[in-house]
This record gives sequence, C-alpha cells and structure tokens, in this order.
Amino acid sequence: MTAEPLPAWVFPPPGGFTADDLDRIPDLPPHTELIDGSLVFVSPQRRFPSLVMYLLESGLRASVPESLSVCREMTITINKGSRPEPDISILRAEAVSAEADETGYDAADAVLAVEVVSPESEGRDRERKPQLYAEAGIRHFWLVEHGEGRRPVVHVYELDPVTRAYVPTGIHHDRLKLTVPFDIDIDLTEIDRM
Repeated sequence: MTAEPLPAWVFPPPGGFTADDLDRIPDLPPHTELIDGSLVFVSPQRRFPSLVMYLLESGLRASVPESLSVCREMTITINKGSRPEPDISILRAEAVSAEADETGYDAADAVLAVEVVSPESEGRDRERKPQLYAEAGIRHFWLVEHGEGRRPVVHVYELDPVTRAYVPTGIHHDRLKLTVPFDIDIDLTEIDRM
C-alpha cells in the first residue's frame, strides 16, 4: 500500500501564500483563511458558535439599512498575505454583486467584523485578527465569548483613528443595543430558546 501524495498547498511557497492564492488553489478545505501568509484550516464547528452566528445574523438582518449588507463566513482581504474570514461581517451593499459570486471582499468595504471565540481559534480571534482588522481600517469589531449557560457575551470595539487600534465601547450580556454602525437591538437571551 502506498501513501497518497500530499497536495501541493501543504508546502507554502517562499514568502508565504497570497490573498489571491485562496481562489487559485484547488481542493482547499472549506473556510480556509490566510493569516500572515499561512493557510489556517477551520476545525469542525461546535454548537455554541453556530447558534450565536445565527442569532446575530438574524438580528443584524432585521435592522441593517439598505446601504449595508450582512455576510456570514466570507473572507476579507486585508493585505497581500492576510485574508481572514470573520464569522459575520457588515459590508457596503455596493460591494455585494447581484450574482453573489464573490469569494471574498476588500477590507475597504467592511464596516464591522465579528469573531465568535472558540477554543481552537482563541488566540487568532482575540489577538491577531483584531489587529489585522484595525490595521485595515475596519471601524467596528465585536468579539463574542461564551458566557453563562448558552448565553453569549458581546465585547464591542470601535477603531480609534489616531492610534488605529480598537477601543472598547461596551460589554453586552442580555441585550445588544447600539446606535453604531446603525441602530441595533438584539435580545441575546433568545439563544435560550434555540
């Protein structure tokens, strides 16, 4: 019995992969991200992040203005070597084509990036990905963690234009009520009924 040959993408090129490579490499696993020139593969999803993404996506879709669009699990090109995939993002509506054939979006079109922390991606979700989103000028960032029981805790950040770093603007446990980037009112306790 001979071993199956490894796919070519197992071996990064000199200097690492580029954002454009994600669209050219055949047979990549679904939801592959590019962080600092390295491919990052997603582990099987746990129930909590799935429930939180559904809850937030539904709440955002209910209140998003026509000038914006809600996207789930789509990559955002930050720079040549980084194309992370936020769990949820809010984009300028004109960036989303009528054909819906995009494989990702430019950071300049992103208004909000949301990351739901899971054990296997904790370091990336809390540290590197917020740094990348801030460097790219994405004005709003939410970090969602597992609270008590099934409840999410949403940490809300806004970009400081002087430091180009995120500053905290609130921590939300039962209700996520905001006026930026648009009026948002999501009952986080709804997760108990899911």
